[in-house]
Amino acid sequence: MIELIQFPWSPFCIVQRRLLEFSGVKFKLTNISNVDRSLVWRLTRQRYYGVPIIRDGRSVIFEVSDDSQVIAKYLDTKLGLGLFPWEWEGVQSILWRHIESEIEGVCFRLNDIYWRDLVPAGDQLPFLRHKERKFGRGCLGQWRKHKPELLAELEEKLVPFEEMLLCRPYLLAERPLFVDFDLFGMLGNFLYSGHYRLPTKHTRLKEWHRRMAGVQFKSFAREKELHS
Repeated sequence: MIELIQFPWSPFCIVQRRLLEFSGVKFKLTNISNVDRSLVWRLTRQRYYGVPIIRDGRSVIFEVSDDSQVIAKYLDTKLGLGLFPWEWEGVQSILWRHIESEIEGVCFRLNDIYWRDLVPAGDQLPFLRHKERKFGRGCLGQWRKHKPELLAELEEKLVPFEEMLLCRPYLLAERPLFVDFDLFGMLGNFLYSGHYRLPTKHTRLKEWHRRMAGVQFKSFAREKELHS
């Protein structure tokens, strides 16, 4: 059985979790502490400490760079999901880099405003230290202070995705591709605390998000069989 090792609100973990749910395959979830990556370090033989990682039998799969999609491509190949069709190869590469930079950057700041609700008490000191070492002293308070501006920034950055949905149900095609799951993961991080909703003006994006939350691969596989 495939095992996904994660912490639940990570946008990149949400991507892989939703992808596995979409596939319909049985899988195991193992949650780890945001500040204790010792399991990941051990399983990857001291080559990686990030999340998510996948354990599939004796194989342990993890990313090799900030821009790689090793895990998603492994699952796509193993499960035959068709999320990386050749005709969209270059476009998806551009899009996921944008999604994991421009969208993720705003979403995680808005989510981290409510870090005390998400991070267990015993992990809060190292979590705070990690954030302030990376983003500067008082960063979490500054993000809270600038919450209205961050929300407005996210709404603006989502406009192109709203426009992509004008003529189709998913970002690039009539069925979801990898970038749909990628955007879903970043927005899942934004929505995780329960303090936010998707921007009201982005009506198509809200409909897309509702579809993405429940879509199953078997429905597309059945449609392909009917037309073959």
